[in-house]
Amino acid sequence: MISTVRGEFSKLTGVVTLDEKDMTKSSVEVTIDATTVNTREPRRDTHPKSADFLDVATNPTMTFRSKQITPAGEGRWKMTGDLTVRGVTKEVTFDVEGPTPAIQVGNATVRGASATVKISRKDFGVAWNRTLETGTVVVGDEVTISMDIEFRKQPPAAASGSK
Repeated sequence: MISTVRGEFSKLTGVVTLDEKDMTKSSVEVTIDATTVNTREPRRDTHPKSADFLDVATNPTMTFRSKQITPAGEGRWKMTGDLTVRGVTKEVTFDVEGPTPAIQVGNATVRGASATVKISRKDFGVAWNRTLETGTVVVGDEVTISMDIEFRKQPPAAASGSK
């Protein structure tokens, strides 16, 4: 509540299953290494990792698994799925832009998309706060999660041992 603190996670893995003919049949799965939180202030980064926030000792990963993708306008989608933070799973709906048109980079076909959702951190058991002498609190409830996704379709591997 003092200022907006932006952070990122430097290690994550994911799989995008893209049905180009029917986007509603596509899916996204992401696993985030919660221990890699980075707010660009090393002293501050220790607190989000603690039991007050992400509790990475007990819950080292966060996950998102889409369940439904629906159209929301030209080049826009709603992606509903299960978000798990601190071992608590809640259904959330991301606003998605993309995917971008495919481009060829070397042997791979590359596309991108952006997804954003606002959540209440308290819904995931992140309730720590401190009241300042002015009566305001240190940490706001609303958290914006943004994913900027680049995904690559690799060509099929050549079969070995066949002619």
